[in-house]
Formats: sequence, structure tokens, C-alpha cells
Amino acid sequence: MKLEKEWDFKDENFGELLPYIQDDMITDINYNGSDVWVEHLQKGIYKAPVQLSPEFVSQFSIRIANVVSQQINKYNNVLEAETDTLRISIIHPSATNTGYSISIRKTPVVMRLSSQSMLETGYCSNEILDFLTNCVIGKMNIVFCGQPGAGKTELLKFLTQYIPREEKVMTIEDNLEIHYKDINPGANCVEMKVDEEFFSYTKAIKTALRQNPQWVLLSEARSAEVKYLLECFSTGLHGLTTLHTDDTRKIPDRIKNMMQDAYAASRLENDIYSFLNVGVLLRKRVSENQEVTRCIDQICLFDRVGEENIIQMVVEDGKVVSREMPVNVKRKFEHQGICAPFESALKI
Repeated sequence: MKLEKEWDFKDENFGELLPYIQDDMITDINYNGSDVWVEHLQKGIYKAPVQLSPEFVSQFSIRIANVVSQQINKYNNVLEAETDTLRISIIHPSATNTGYSISIRKTPVVMRLSSQSMLETGYCSNEILDFLTNCVIGKMNIVFCGQPGAGKTELLKFLTQYIPREEKVMTIEDNLEIHYKDINPGANCVEMKVDEEFFSYTKAIKTALRQNPQWVLLSEARSAEVKYLLECFSTGLHGLTTLHTDDTRKIPDRIKNMMQDAYAASRLENDIYSFLNVGVLLRKRVSENQEVTRCIDQICLFDRVGEENIIQMVVEDGKVVSREMPVNVKRKFEHQGICAPFESALKI
């Protein structure tokens, strides 16, 4: 349920949660019935030194329900609400053994990454940054993978700056996190909002194809809708998406496992190698002093040549291990005038 920008919920209604709502370095706030846990971009996950009273938790839940004109009780035991920058999920105590459960995910309209910050923090090397920007300029279809919190969407958002403003982009999300129009002012973009009941991912992808875009950005590949995304790519559209896996070489199997049966999966395999071009793995690392950093760990290239499906690793453990390009990937670069993919991208 969407909360309007001007919603009747004042800052003080967040109570002791307000400082964490206002802290731009905090991405997630979770209450498990007794404790508040927050996720910080640099400090990781830690227990916040606050104690929420049962009265506050109940009142907070009822206020959120009132704002979206719903109820939260044993008959309606899950409440979902969102603003432009917050996604709130509440579970009623009747459905848990631990009391109310509250999850607040922050989706701010900010670009957290920049070329300078990526290089200064060890996020990636200069030539890896050049390669990724050239991949977008070269109109590659890219999958960003990693575990939750690795920063997949943030890298996707950063790279959208290299899509020409005049090329029509359609974003497909169930919860708006990319904020394409806000981070790329003046861009030619349509932001589609998926709803499980009325506007599914599959319907959104099929609709996007009829809207004549040059790019389709799917916030996360989760299920059989990825088949239709590959069909979009097969028509010459370009795209970016994310999925959960811990190795770029597992991307084809991860996608096949999204299919409903083995036959459908086997039929999809060749399309994966034919129409996906680049896989990027993000990692979140925790140092001895519990400081969290993120980095680009792997980049691989996919191709299908003749009857052979190819995975070419170009980055492993954050280092360039090969500059060899599969034939069709090389051809796509050359079509955009890119002869040296690891060099000379214009940084933003």
C-alpha cells in the first residue's frame, strides 16, 4: 500500500526510532519483539541502545495502518506500507511467538557511489571501473549478483549515469529503490510499479516490450519472469538486473532454477549464454574491527559460439585476470567504437 508524499505521520511518531530513520548511513531498522537491530553501511548490523515499550509498538503499528486505511489484527496479521523513501512491514503478534515484528527498509533518493569514492575506498580498481562503464556504453546486458546487503542496486544505480539521456528506459520494481528519474534528471524514463495481484513482473516485462524502450531495468530477477526478460534481450533491448548468488559462474544455474520444471530450464540455458553478456559479483567484507566495506569481487562474460556456451572470467578476487573477450562480447564493444574496454571511460 502506497503512502503519499504528504502523509499524516509526523517525525515524533517514530519515537526513539527517529535518529535511525534520519541517519543516512543506516539502511535497515528491525524490531523483533524485544530488541531493535539496525544495519549501518560501515558498522554492519548491531543492536541499537533503545528499548521500545509495548504501548509505543502497538500505537506505531496502528498509526501506520490508519495512514494506509488498513487494519492490523489477528485477521489482518501482515501490514505493508511504503513512502518514496521507506518500506515498512509489520507482523501482528497473533502470527508470531515473540510479539510485533517491524521491518523498516530505507530507500533514499541518493547516489551513494561515485568514481572517486569507489577508487579511494578500494571498491574497485581504475581499470575495473573503466570496464564496467564501457559495458554500459557498449550496451551490454548485465546481471549484478551477491548476497543481501552487498550493494547490487547501488552499483546498478551508479552505472545508469552512462545510459544516454535520450534512450528510453523502463524500470520494473515492486518496491521503488532505483529512483531513475531522480538520480538522472531529464532522462527518458518510465518507472513501473509491480503489484502481485494486479500487475505482475511477467505482465510488466511484456508491457515494457510494447512501449518501445531501449533499456529495461528489472530490480531483481526472482522467478520465471526472467524468461521474458531474456526474450526482451533477444529483440535487441538492453538491460540491467540483480539476483542473489555468491559466484558469477552460478548465474546460469541460478536462473535455470527459477523455472518451474527441468524441461523449461533446459530450453532456457542457451538463451542465457546468448543474451546475457556480463555478470558482476559484489561482496560485503567485515574487518577485524567490524568495519564493513564493499567491493567488486568478480566479473565474468557470457557467450554462445556455435554449440558452445562460454563463461570467461575477467576479474577474480577484485583483480583483472584476463582481458580476453568472447567473440560476440567483443563485437558488441566494437559496434559502439570501444576497442580497449579496460581503458578511457569518462568518470562521473
